Amino acid sequence: MDFTFWGVMAAAAIGIGLIYRYMTRNYFYFADKPIPFLEPVFAIGNLGPLLMKKRDIFEHFRWLYNRFPNDKIFGMFSMSDPVFMIRDPAMLKRIAVKDFDHFADHSGLGGDTELDNPHMLVLNTLVALRGNKWRDMRATLSPAFTGSKMRQMFALIAECGQRMVEFYKGAEEGSRIEVEAKEMFSRFTNDVIATTAFGIEVDSFRQPENEIFSLGKAVMQPSGLLNTLKGIGYVLFPKLMVKMNVDFLSKKDDQFFRGTIQETMRIRQEKSIFRPDMIELLIQAKKGNLKHSADKQSEVEAFSAAEESQVGRRSHDRTWTDDELIAQALIFFSAGFETVSTTLSFVAYELARNDDVQSRLYEEILETNRSLDGKILSYEALQAMPYMDMVVSETMRLWPIGTIVDRLCVKDYVYDDGQGCRFTIEKGRSVMGSVIGMHHDPKYYPQPEKFDPERFSAENRRNINPDTYLPFGIGPRNCIGSRFALMEMKAVVYYLLLNFSFDVTEKTQIPLKMQKSPSRFVSEKGIWIALKPRVTVV
Repeated sequence: MDFTFWGVMAAAAIGIGLIYRYMTRNYFYFADKPIPFLEPVFAIGNLGPLLMKKRDIFEHFRWLYNRFPNDKIFGMFSMSDPVFMIRDPAMLKRIAVKDFDHFADHSGLGGDTELDNPHMLVLNTLVALRGNKWRDMRATLSPAFTGSKMRQMFALIAECGQRMVEFYKGAEEGSRIEVEAKEMFSRFTNDVIATTAFGIEVDSFRQPENEIFSLGKAVMQPSGLLNTLKGIGYVLFPKLMVKMNVDFLSKKDDQFFRGTIQETMRIRQEKSIFRPDMIELLIQAKKGNLKHSADKQSEVEAFSAAEESQVGRRSHDRTWTDDELIAQALIFFSAGFETVSTTLSFVAYELARNDDVQSRLYEEILETNRSLDGKILSYEALQAMPYMDMVVSETMRLWPIGTIVDRLCVKDYVYDDGQGCRFTIEKGRSVMGSVIGMHHDPKYYPQPEKFDPERFSAENRRNINPDTYLPFGIGPRNCIGSRFALMEMKAVVYYLLLNFSFDVTEKTQIPLKMQKSPSRFVSEKGIWIALKPRVTVV
């Protein structure tokens, strides 16, 4: 009996020792590097305050950025993995652009592990793909997000904005309507995604529980123990999770998503139906017909729009499967549903509490509306609104949903800052830049906590170091859909402000605080505003 007991105890001790050894295997990684680093906490590294819900995402990555204010680079730990945090914007640009071949992939799922499952949609999205497969998919999709394609899709987005306004105008005619901005804009972006990504019309205001909206909440706002365990599993045992076919999407959601896209594509091809949306672009991509053309951009380009690199213009002869193309609709869906609606809620919040900014933007909107002389708002007219662009640009500076940029070192890289700091970043290690840190650094943006669209005026833009403004990321792996997102946000702000003013209410939390969540941008008490109908009928 005693022998058995002590044998079990010895085995348990050895097991615990091996786990401890595994979890701390990298904790001396930075000891021989000529850079400062944060001491890790067992098992959670330097993510403790975030994982333990003591800080929100914005707070934590600003805190990390400010740990070593006089250094260009320092070390930290994500769980047990060493990460190089780049503070210097010039060095971050060098890594993400000039030396892109050394840092061509996102860290993403599985760290430096290549996860390949041709049937799992999440693993085949543009964000998750790596190597040449990513390059080929980026080149395939890049022509779909040019200015000319945005013009073609603009009418679909405008219709969603107009339908949303009509709903609120008819809800309590002439009355001040109190709304939770994130919920309101989630329904708008859902309708936009339904019409542009699924090719179907949905009215999420009059049909609040439609299937597309329910899918969006399930995908972007997962809850429950099972989803938590999936996330932990992919952090600790990514290869095993893929081998076991453990998917982030439930079987029901996966089947609905695939079925809707495939059926729409089938009907379009059989009946030769053309509609200027993402389904059409996927059909053309499958045929290999999506090509870059001489695209005449608008005279006024949005300040924050991400530029496409030569990677997006390369040629290839790869043939894509339906699953691989449908996966791109998934990332378009998820990005559009959550990030755009969250950013819009911040726009509404800032306009509601800054009457002078709102009044000036309304005057520009009114002037644009008059110049249209009864015609429908066009993509070109929207692009030609400088103050609208200033307001959106400043909102994304103050509240960047892309809080960090990350890259995976795919081949050994010699870091050299030219001032005596020289060492090797080994293949498989991650580097990170804190976008929220740079956006709130007074060295780059005086009075960084102040909402001041004037920073982005034509006169003041020259004072901004473009390497410090990264709302859509940096380099060849920047956000491919930046123009679409900007078009969507500006269009709905145009239609709403044309018909309503934004006011604060008793429920409006000032200053706005975010929930202390390690994975979601959710405000503590919602983002409440009031829609007050304009006296002048337009």
